[in-house]
Amino acid sequence: MSISRRDFLKSSAAAAAASAVGITVPSEVQAAAAKGEEGWRWDKAACRFCGTGCGIMLATKNGKIVAVKGDPAAPVNRGLNCIKGYFNAKIMYGEDRLKTPLLRVNDKGEFDKHGQFKPVSWQRAFDEMEKHVKKALKESGPEGVAVFASGQYTVMEGYAAQKMMKAGFRSNAIDPNARHCMASAVVGFYQTFGIDEPSGCYDDIELTDTIVTWGSNMAEMHPILWSRVTDRKLSDPDRVKVVNIQTYTHRTCDLGDFNIIFSPSTDLALWNYIAREIVYNHPEAIDWDFLKKHIVFTAGPVNIGYGMRRKGEKSLKEGKYTALEMETISKEMSKKVSAKEAPALAPYGYKEGDVMKNTPGTLKHWKISFEEYKKSLEPYTLDYVAKIAKGDPNESLESFKKKLKDLVALYVEKDRKVVSFWTMGMNQHTRGTWVNTLSYNVHFMLNKQAKPGNGAFSLTGQPSACGTAREVGTFCHRLPADLMVKNPKHRKIAENKWHIPEGTLNPVGNQHIMKIHRDIEDGVVKFAWVNVCNAYQDSASARHWIKAAREMDNFIVTSDGYPGISAKVSDLVLPSAMIYEKWGAYGNAERRTQHWRQQVLPVGDAMSDTWQWVEFSKRFTVNDLWGPYTLRNGKKLPDVREKAKAMGYKPDTTMYEILFANDRAKAYKVDLNSFPQKGFDNSECIGDSRNVVGSDGKVFKGYGFMIHEYLFEEYASFGRGHGHDLAPFVVYHKVRGLKWPVVNGKETQWRFNVKYDPYAAKANPGGDFAFYGPLAKKILQGSLTGPDKSKGKFALPNKAKIFARPYMDPPEMPDAKYDTWLCTGRVLEHWHSGTMTMRVPELFRAVPEALCYMSPKDAKAKGFKNGELIWVESRRGKVKARVETRGRNRPPQGLVFVPWFDEKVFINKVCLDATCPMSKQTDYKKCAVKLYKA
Repeated sequence: MSISRRDFLKSSAAAAAASAVGITVPSEVQAAAAKGEEGWRWDKAACRFCGTGCGIMLATKNGKIVAVKGDPAAPVNRGLNCIKGYFNAKIMYGEDRLKTPLLRVNDKGEFDKHGQFKPVSWQRAFDEMEKHVKKALKESGPEGVAVFASGQYTVMEGYAAQKMMKAGFRSNAIDPNARHCMASAVVGFYQTFGIDEPSGCYDDIELTDTIVTWGSNMAEMHPILWSRVTDRKLSDPDRVKVVNIQTYTHRTCDLGDFNIIFSPSTDLALWNYIAREIVYNHPEAIDWDFLKKHIVFTAGPVNIGYGMRRKGEKSLKEGKYTALEMETISKEMSKKVSAKEAPALAPYGYKEGDVMKNTPGTLKHWKISFEEYKKSLEPYTLDYVAKIAKGDPNESLESFKKKLKDLVALYVEKDRKVVSFWTMGMNQHTRGTWVNTLSYNVHFMLNKQAKPGNGAFSLTGQPSACGTAREVGTFCHRLPADLMVKNPKHRKIAENKWHIPEGTLNPVGNQHIMKIHRDIEDGVVKFAWVNVCNAYQDSASARHWIKAAREMDNFIVTSDGYPGISAKVSDLVLPSAMIYEKWGAYGNAERRTQHWRQQVLPVGDAMSDTWQWVEFSKRFTVNDLWGPYTLRNGKKLPDVREKAKAMGYKPDTTMYEILFANDRAKAYKVDLNSFPQKGFDNSECIGDSRNVVGSDGKVFKGYGFMIHEYLFEEYASFGRGHGHDLAPFVVYHKVRGLKWPVVNGKETQWRFNVKYDPYAAKANPGGDFAFYGPLAKKILQGSLTGPDKSKGKFALPNKAKIFARPYMDPPEMPDAKYDTWLCTGRVLEHWHSGTMTMRVPELFRAVPEALCYMSPKDAKAKGFKNGELIWVESRRGKVKARVETRGRNRPPQGLVFVPWFDEKVFINKVCLDATCPMSKQTDYKKCAVKLYKA
C-alpha cells in the first residue's frame, strides 16, 4: 500500500485524536497510520513548557524526533496538547542551535571581555571558567560565585548544580528564575502550612462547583487545565460557576459567568472584603469547630518596604541610578501613607499623611486573637473596596458592587465547592506573600481547603519550578525537602548525606536572584553562570544588569541551546543538550513527578547541564575550596580541611570524587540490557557516537555508572519519611508520574486531610485534618501593632494560620508624568523569552512580535492607530511596540499589556525591579509608563 505524506499525516493525526477521546478507528485508517509509522519508536515524556505537566509521546527514527502527540494515558492532559506542546520536537532543531563553546577573544586568541565570540574546545572553556572562579573566590569569597538557576532544570541538573555550589564552592548564591515565578506562593505555603506545595490536585477541577481565577489567564498560560475547566463548566452549566478576577479582560474571561476587573494591587482589598463579609455578615458560614481545632490567627509588621535597593548600597552611592529612578527607590526607605490605603492601615496604627519608615522585609509574625483579626477586617466595607478596587473606569460602581456581592455569595454558599486558582497576578506582587495567605483565610473560615473540590490552589508557571527549584531546593536559602541553610540541624543532615565535613555548608543564604544582579553591579559577584534560563532578558530594570555584566570586572557564562540575550551578554557560551537529548525528571504544580529517557543524541558537541556541572567539579580540590572564608556580614566559614582529612579525603581529592563519583554513586550500575536503560542513549553514562572531546581534551567515554539514578535517589532520600516521599527511580519510568508524598506505592491527592494523606493520619489519628508542616510552629503572641515578648512563645502543633494583612499601595503608580499602568506576561504561543518558540516557524508566524495591547479609547485619546509603533517609557527605560486594540487582551482604559517573549520589544528594560520583600519575587504586573508616538 503506497501512501502520500499528506495522507499519512491525516491518517496518523486522525488515529491519535480518535484514540485520545476513545473513538473506534476504522481499520483502513489504522493500517495507513501503521504503514507511515514503520520504524518509529514511541516513548513517553513530559512536556517542556509550563507547570501543568502534560504527558506527551515522542516518536524517533534515525536519531531524530519525527512526531509528537499527547499521551492518552497521562492523567493530566489525557491525550491533549496545547499548541506549544505539539512543537516540543521542533524547538530542538532551530537553525542557530549552539553546537560548540564560544569565548570572547582578541586577535591573539586570548580571552578579552571586549572581544568577539570564537569557537573553543570544552577544555579551553573550562580552563577559563576555572581561572575566573578561583579569582572570584580569592577576591570575594563564596559570595563572589553565583548561578542564575532555573525552574526548567531537570531534577538531576538542579541537584547537581546545588550540590557543587553549596557543598563545593560553599556558596549559596544560586537562585532560580522560579524566584520570579513562584516565590510568593512558596512563602505563603510556609507561613500558612509550615511546608511547601499545594494541598490539592487537578482532580479538584472535576469535583468542584465553582472556579475562581485570581490574576491568572489559564486559557493561555495553562490551556490544558483550562480545557478541563471548560469541560466541567459545560457538563453542568447551571450549577458550575466560573468567575475571573483580573486587571484586564482576556481569553479566560470568555468563559466567565461574570468577570471582575480590578485596579492593580487591590486584590488585597478584595480578599479582605470577602473575609469581612464572612465575619461580619455571614458568621453562620464559619466552621468554628474546624477553626478552633486547626487554626490560629496571626499578624506581622506592615512597614516592610518593597524589596528594592536600600540607602547606602554601593551602586546608589556611586550614582548609577537616575533622579527619576530614585523617585521610586526612595520609597524603599520611607513612604507617606496615602488616602487610598489609610483606612486599611488604620487598625495597624497609621493614618493618612503619616511617614512610614520601612525596614527590610521580615518573615516574623505572631499570634493574635480572633477579635484582633476581626478588627483588621473592619475597613473593608463594600463602599470602600468598590471605590479603590474598581479597575474599569467605564464600569458603573453599582455594577462592580453587585459583582462583589455575587462573588461573596458563591464562596459562602454552604454546600457549594469552590476552587480559587491563581498564578503570576498574585505572585508577582509587592505584597505577593500577603495576598497568597489571604486566599487561605477565606477557604479556612469556610472549611473549604484540603478537601476534594475545595481549596486555594497556586498554579506553577514553569515545568519544574516545583520539582526542581522548590523540592530540590535550588534557592539561595534552601536545601532539599524544605530544609533551610540557616538551620544548623538542617545543614548537618545535608552534610551527612553528602559525606562532607561538618561546618562546610554556608549558613547565610540571602543572594536571591535580584540580589545576585545587584551584587554584580556592586562588584561583589565576579563569576556568574546562567543555567537553563535567560536571566538578562527575564529580569526587570534590565538595563542595569546588562551594563554591569558587560562593563565591570566579572566573567559571565551562559549555558543554553540558543543564543538569547543572556548568551549575547556573556563572556563564554556553552552549548547545552536540550530536553529530550538527556535523561530527566520534572515536578509539576500538583506535586506530580515525571521522568523520561534520552530519546536522541544532542546536536554538535552540546552536553547536558548535569554533565557540565559534574565535569566542572573535577577542576576543584579540597585544598582549593574548603579553607577558611570571611563573609560580608563578618561571619566566618571554618577551615574544614582537617576534618576532610579525617574522613579520608586528601588535599588533592576533587569535588568530582567526593560529590559525584563516590562509592554510593558507583553502586548504581549501567545496565543496557534491562529496563529502563535498554534501547536508549545515555550520553553522560556511556558517552555516545559523536565522540565529544571533553573537559580534559580526551574523547568523553561516560562516567561508567548510572549517574541519573544516583542523583535522583540521593535527592529523594532527603524527603522520604518526612512528608516529601518519592517513589524509586525505576518506578517513574513505568508510570505517568505520581503525586508525592508517595507512601507504600500510593500517591497522595489531598494533603493534610486524614482521609487521603497518611502523614495527616499519623499526626492526628482519628481526627479530620493535621497541618503537620514543621516550619514556624512556635511564635510570639501580640496584637495588630506588634508582639508582646513578655508572654513568651505559643506552640502550634499541626495547626495552620490565618493572617491579618492590609491593602497597601504599590511603590509606583500612575501620576501626571507617567499616566498608565503597565502589565507584562506571556501569550499562548510563546514560552518565556521566546528563545525556543520564536525558532518554531509555525509559532513565529502565529505571533511574530510582542504588541502593546490597549483600550481603543486610550488609543483614540492619544492619537494612536492600530498597528502603529509607539514608545512605552518608564523611569527606567523605553521600548517601541505596535499598538493593538482589537486583540485577545482587552485592557481597561489606563492600563496596557505588553508580553515579554520578544527580545526586540525588550519590555523588561521598562519594568521595575521591586519585589515582595518577604519572598523576593519581582512584581512585573504593575509599574507606571507614558505612551507616545515613535
